[in-house]
Formats: sequence, structure tokens, C-alpha cells
Amino acid sequence: MGFAAPSVSASPMSPTPSASETAGPPPASPSTIPESLRALAAEAGFAFDGDAPWDVRVRDPRLFRRILAQGSLGFGEAYMDGWWECDRIDELFHRLLRRPRKHLGLAMQARLIGDSLRHGLFNRQTHTRAFEVGKRHYDIGNDVFEAMLDPTMTYSCGYWRDATTLDAAQLAKLDLICRKLELRPGERLLDIGCGWGGLAAHAAHRYGVEVFGITVSAEQQKLARERCAGLPVAIELMDYRKLEGRWDKVVSVGMFEHVGPKNYAEYFDMASRVLGEDGLFLLHTIGNDRTSNTPDPWIDRYIFPNGVLPSAAQIAAAADHRLIIDDWHNFGTDYDLTLMAWWSNFERAWPRLADKYGERFHRMWKYYLMSCAGYFRSRRGQLWQVVLSKRSRSDGYRSLR
Repeated sequence: MGFAAPSVSASPMSPTPSASETAGPPPASPSTIPESLRALAAEAGFAFDGDAPWDVRVRDPRLFRRILAQGSLGFGEAYMDGWWECDRIDELFHRLLRRPRKHLGLAMQARLIGDSLRHGLFNRQTHTRAFEVGKRHYDIGNDVFEAMLDPTMTYSCGYWRDATTLDAAQLAKLDLICRKLELRPGERLLDIGCGWGGLAAHAAHRYGVEVFGITVSAEQQKLARERCAGLPVAIELMDYRKLEGRWDKVVSVGMFEHVGPKNYAEYFDMASRVLGEDGLFLLHTIGNDRTSNTPDPWIDRYIFPNGVLPSAAQIAAAADHRLIIDDWHNFGTDYDLTLMAWWSNFERAWPRLADKYGERFHRMWKYYLMSCAGYFRSRRGQLWQVVLSKRSRSDGYRSLR
């Protein structure tokens, strides 16, 4: 479209804009809405300056040109800048994502092609970049995650089949993983991407196993060691490619999203190398409903740099000739419930966090949690637990739910 969007800092900790900067000109009249965006809104079931909770209330009419020029990145940054409001961002994204992608302007199409080429040609998840997501996301402040998460500090989808609270859903998920792995006292468990040690502590305390966990976040390592004190748990700051040794069981929860398509084969080679001959490997990961190596640009810039969601086809292809898939469990709709519970906790805790993080961070975090809830609600997002083993395993495997 030839429009250069106003410069916006890529840092989530940028100074909060003043009221005059966020207020902008008065809301746009219907005649100023580009036809392509008007058609998209009508097809998706929302409106610009409508009265429904999921409608977009425009605070700066430059929003439209920014969307057409920058796509989802411009849309998300404009929300952070106060250019639009919406009471139910989760429902807005549910409506947007359940529809096929249409009505893209030439500039937006060119940007998508450029992003696809960039992610397809280059390995953005190399060993030298492995710790970037730790520094830019997981290390932002343990106080944010302690406020948002359940007492185990589990930063992944809960299992809500028989649960009515976040705490119960996360404990159910941790126990489901341990039971699927058939953990026995005295076994050694490798936890790839151990977070703040919730699963490691649960497995060591409840199932009597020895746990070796790795993370790329210094803040996670520090707090996980404190939380697992007195248990047979070791937490190290390490990239998965550096792992050496052999474990009875292997688990990875919410980490595979940071591996990247160019490294899937190497990741599964590693899993096969460190897994005992009779062992089990449980992979817990978000999945996309179709293969795409291009992440959402807003999520890539502000939340999970270098992350890419795998498809079922990519996981199956990476496991081929390496490990046998014994079970594939999908409970992606549970992530919607988990994200909304996180948002409720975060919003309730915001008054004590506000002075440290500022309003722009608040808007960024709201957009992150609510848009992701809409993503899973639309069923474009999946949550898979895949159990794998070596051909040498002597026993078969019976699924658990």
C-alpha cells in the first residue's frame, strides 16, 4: 500500500505512551474503513466500532492503513499503542481465526511471502540462538509468572477433563504425564525444558524418581533449584543438543515449540540417543492444524522469538525411522480454559505489578493471552501428548486418559 507505519519499539518494556499519544483522533467513520477490511470483518462476524464485546473500537483511524501494511504485527502493536480497544479479544480472535485467510492487500501478501522465505531459508533456532527466548520471555520476571500460574508454576496446558480449577487441571496434567511414562521408584527421568521445576518436583516426590532437568532460562533455573531443594532433582542451564547420557524415561513439556523445523530431525536423534532401550518418551507440545514454518510476526517479536509450531505431519516425519509412536492424545480445547484462567490470575494481580511493568506491558500481556485463547478456541491450535518408544522396547504400550 506504500504506507510506512509509525515506528514502534520492539521491546515490551518500552515507556508507556502518554494519554494524548494513545487517545489519537476521534473514531473513524464507516466511510473511512477500507472495503477489504470491512469485508473481512463482516465475514468473520465482528465490526469496527460496533457494540458487541468482540467488536473493535477504533481510537485512531490510522489503524486501517497499519493493518494493511503490517498485517498481524501492525494490529498487535496498534493495540499496545492504544489505537483500538476490545472487551473480548479472545472472542475477536476466535472469529478471525475460524475463517479462511482472505482479503489480503498486496503489501500484506508481499510481507507473508517475505516471512515465509526468511523462515524457510534460515535456521533461526541454532545453538547460538537457543537462549534468546529465555532472556526475552522466561526471564522477564518470576513475579509475573508466580502471579499468573498455579502453585506448581506449570506454564503449559492443564488437563481439564475432571477439573474445575486451574490448580486441579495442572495437577491432573502432571500426574497424567507421570502415569503415561509408567514411572517407577528409582528410575531416572530426563525433563527437557523443565521450566520452574513443577513436573520434576511432582515426579520426584510422588513417584520416587531421580530427575535431571534442563532449561534455557537463568531465572527458571534459579527458582526451580529453590523449589526442588531436598529432592533428587538437578536443574541445569543447557541446550538440548548438548545432552549426553542415558535415562529410563524422557519428557518434554512446552519446549518443542522452540526447536524449529530445521532441527526436528536432530531433536529426535537426540531423544533416541538418550532414551533407554525399554524406555518411554512423552512429547507435550502445541501443534498447528496445518504445516506452516512461518510464526505469527507479533508473537515472534514480543513473546516467543524464533518459535514455530509443529504440525502432526512434521512430528510424524521426524519420528520416522527413529522412534515408534505409541499414543497420540489431543486436548487442545483445554488450552483455551488454561489461558483464560491465566488471564484472570494476571489481571487480579496487576495492581501490585503495575508500577514495575507499566501499562504497555499490561496491554501486551492481555493481547498475548486473549489472542492465544481465541486461537485454541478456533481449533487452529492443538495440544498433543505423544508417547514414543524404541523398537527394542520389550513391552507394548496401553494408552491412558
